[in-house]
Amino acid sequence: MGHRALVAYQRPDHLYDVRYSHWGGEDLQLVASLSPDAPLAHGVVDSEVLADSVARSRILSGYLDPCIHEALYLVSPEFEVTAYRVLWLEWGDGREDGRGAIVEVELGDRDLEVRTWFRALKTTLADVVEMGVLSRRAARSYLEARVCEDENGHVYTYGTPNETGDATEEREWPSDGG
Repeated sequence: MGHRALVAYQRPDHLYDVRYSHWGGEDLQLVASLSPDAPLAHGVVDSEVLADSVARSRILSGYLDPCIHEALYLVSPEFEVTAYRVLWLEWGDGREDGRGAIVEVELGDRDLEVRTWFRALKTTLADVVEMGVLSRRAARSYLEARVCEDENGHVYTYGTPNETGDATEEREWPSDGG
């Protein structure tokens, strides 16, 4: 099955080259493994470029499928690595699948806390929907609000066709300084 991640390398022109890692989403070890001496973390990141010259605002909506990927890494030209846990905001019943969120995390306890918190919240909301207390839409809205407010997350919709990012995003993804 794998623990899929995307690794986006920032270029001098502030665009990104995006690569895939089949196991990079498991425990966020790529934070410590990516370096100028090991830009592909000794083979953990695929050498083939998935997409090049991608605007930061397009990484989420164009490439980071929240149903498939577990992590996103942004790598600066100096190899400073920022890790994000990818959260799938749907329930897997085939109705929708593109709504997701990212939450910045660090190795260790913080990552485990976010994953545990999200899994518990989403499971509880699924039960509430199943009991007929909340509609699916209301539950997802609540889930999105909690991710944004409690964990400073960023909500997005994967698969949106525009070039400037998702028009339905809750707020701007923090600037990369470019």
